Amino acid sequence: MNNNRVPTGIDGLDKIIEGGFPKNSLIIIAGNPGTGKTVLSAQFLYRGAVNYGENGVYVSFAENRETFYKNMRPFGFDFEKLEEENKFRFLSLLTVKEKAISSILKIVLREISQINAKRLVIDSFSAVAQAFMEPHDVRILIHTVLGRIVQQMGCTTLMIVEVPYGENKIGLGIEEFLADGVIHLRVRRLEERLFRDMSIRKMRGTEVREDEIGFTIKDEFKAFAPFETKKIGKREKFKPLPDLPEKFSTGSRELDGLLDGGYPRGSTVLLEIGRDISALQYHLILLPTPWNFLAKGAGVVVIPSSGIDHNIVWKRSAESGLPKEILNRHLRVCIFRSPATKKEPYILEIEGKNADEDYQKCLKFAMALYEETSQPLLYVIGVDSLLAHYGTNDTLKVLNSSATLTREYKGLLFLLLKPGYPRVSEILNAIAEIHLKIIQRHGALLLYGLKPRTHLHFVEMDVTRGYPQPKLTPIF
Repeated sequence: MNNNRVPTGIDGLDKIIEGGFPKNSLIIIAGNPGTGKTVLSAQFLYRGAVNYGENGVYVSFAENRETFYKNMRPFGFDFEKLEEENKFRFLSLLTVKEKAISSILKIVLREISQINAKRLVIDSFSAVAQAFMEPHDVRILIHTVLGRIVQQMGCTTLMIVEVPYGENKIGLGIEEFLADGVIHLRVRRLEERLFRDMSIRKMRGTEVREDEIGFTIKDEFKAFAPFETKKIGKREKFKPLPDLPEKFSTGSRELDGLLDGGYPRGSTVLLEIGRDISALQYHLILLPTPWNFLAKGAGVVVIPSSGIDHNIVWKRSAESGLPKEILNRHLRVCIFRSPATKKEPYILEIEGKNADEDYQKCLKFAMALYEETSQPLLYVIGVDSLLAHYGTNDTLKVLNSSATLTREYKGLLFLLLKPGYPRVSEILNAIAEIHLKIIQRHGALLLYGLKPRTHLHFVEMDVTRGYPQPKLTPIF
């Protein structure tokens, strides 16, 4: 831990501000009502006491002790226990008048001194400022907090400021100028869904990696730095998940949870890929499903997306840890003819000129696999690849026929649609029983369902099982 930094207790935030808030600093936490200011501040105090041995004081001008404790319990914050252990104090100062400010400051200083607190939250400074007639008086109060509490007593302080709806200005403007750091929390709409993010407007002496990051207050305050690819220590063989009677498992417990058990048998799944999404990122959502089929001895037929050749398909399939013999037996890849293609038992070359002829050729290839495995097949089709060779109308005919065949044989059809085809997206949405979309904001990966409709979810890479899996966190 950096001795000049105070960890916030929020990993994603600490990653982008060099490990935490500057030590002995005054930080403004601003935002509209309901943006998560209290949760962030409470977590700062709770993690400080539990994880870092730094006692804390919460000064509230907004709610009483009982309400605060009750509201914080769902986040796993047991402040009553901390108070019993003399690691935390809650000061409820609901009625504030100008003449009482000096005495209030004395009370705060006394409580800080009694438990040797190193962290302080003032909630909210807006309520205090309303007791003053002149901005000059507010400036004096801030200087008092900075001088006597932050600097003399070595107490890193968060000061909550309410931002009225429709305004971007924080408080009286004085706070931003005098504080060491300013974080503005926001709640808005993204893809017609609730999205939370923060803007780091100021952080003295800090090289801020990202000045905007997303967050959620599901279970606790969690911030999400830009998506990171994680290294896998010891690779393990993929462990398949069981299917339900009417559904195929996605191969991921997190995705199964999102989709109430998995993909319906005989269904078409559309995964729409937003701009700036890498192959590795959307493969994190896609790959568990073909791995699950292959691991159970079922067949997988792939028509790769543009930019993904048969070698990449093979490599990604082999990352499941399944032996080469199983992949040769159960994996089939239809590719457009190229003189550079090396003959392999799992490859079928098609001309890319006549959609009907190529479809029949691929169908024959797939049905031979179906007869060999005696299990429903998974089809994975890169829609952009078909569009490039056959155009929109013939591509949609092929996909409609594929969806019908999939329903008839109780298999699963997985369509990958890259950016730039809004009309095709609308049409395929009508065909698909499941429609998921993966996008990026502030460098973080987000997944949500259009059919069924879901919340936005942050996507992280989980490698704890020895192979990559998506970890989903809903935005609440």
